[in-house]
Amino acid sequence: MVNAELQADLRGEARRLGFAACGFASAAPDPRRAARLEEFLGHGRHGSMQWMEDRKQQRASPQGLWPDAKSVLALGMSYAPDVDPLALARDSEKARISVYAHGRDYHDVVKKALKALARWLIERAPNSELKVFVDTAPVMEKPLGEAAGIGWQGKHTNLVSREHGSWLFLGAIYSTLEFSPDAPGTDRCGSCRACQDACPTDAFPSPYRLDARRCISYLTIEHKGPIPEEFRAALGNRIYGCDDCLAVCPWNKFSETAHRHAKLAPRDELLAPDLATFLQFDDAGFRQFFSGSPIKRIGRDRFVRNCLYAAGNSGSAALKPFVARLRSDDDPTVAEAAAWALARLSASP
Repeated sequence: MVNAELQADLRGEARRLGFAACGFASAAPDPRRAARLEEFLGHGRHGSMQWMEDRKQQRASPQGLWPDAKSVLALGMSYAPDVDPLALARDSEKARISVYAHGRDYHDVVKKALKALARWLIERAPNSELKVFVDTAPVMEKPLGEAAGIGWQGKHTNLVSREHGSWLFLGAIYSTLEFSPDAPGTDRCGSCRACQDACPTDAFPSPYRLDARRCISYLTIEHKGPIPEEFRAALGNRIYGCDDCLAVCPWNKFSETAHRHAKLAPRDELLAPDLATFLQFDDAGFRQFFSGSPIKRIGRDRFVRNCLYAAGNSGSAALKPFVARLRSDDDPTVAEAAAWALARLSASP
């Protein structure tokens, strides 16, 4: 077992590097976590995210991915917003972008801090080994965060923290060192249904269960091709992700932007952008505008597709010329979305 002084110093270094939350858990298999993953996949709730199915054995347990792992260091970096994420809900000519994408790509920011923390630990325990992960490997960061005591998985399935609400980017370090585990997080959702009731597409078949196939974040980011028509009106003006279930969580009242990592500050031009601007993007313009942003990952075509659905929901005649030009777009999904949006706008009073 690692001595208490090293473990305490590691927590301090994590805070110095910008992590607002830090906890330790065993890397051993947990039958409950594995069963929930199996249920999620068995019902097909992962949609087209086949990579979750392909590597489920590695995802089910840290030791399934790396047998030598003994401990998990779960870390959270705050991205608490300055503004109400729901403020643009009624401003239909503006585009709503998920809070997490208002600033720099969190993968880069969190991974850089994780690597710095890993170097610090190796210097003090040179005979140990470790691996760092940020949302790009078969790692269940949210259940591990709960196991390490930095929060609990709420009814919206995301991690909730008493200190930081629902606004934590998660990372993990697997280590061959045996740290003393923290007490797991305690579920404090109680009878609250705010997140369940806020979902515009009924993506929660029951509390603590998410069907990604109905989730706006999945549909606008992960889903390729046309979004099913049954969900298009519910998208409203959301063009990248959705914060509704997170934003209404009562525990957010304790989150503070003072805890947010400096490099995760929002870009002003993404707080209330005009749909008209985005509808004019070609591939080069899209890539230039979103350089360093997680939005760049979905590509111009999927992004403009989302903007067209939002335009169709806007009821704004001013957007019709921008939409009409895209009916002949080289990408068939964009062209179809433009035709749908133009029909909606032409039918608007």
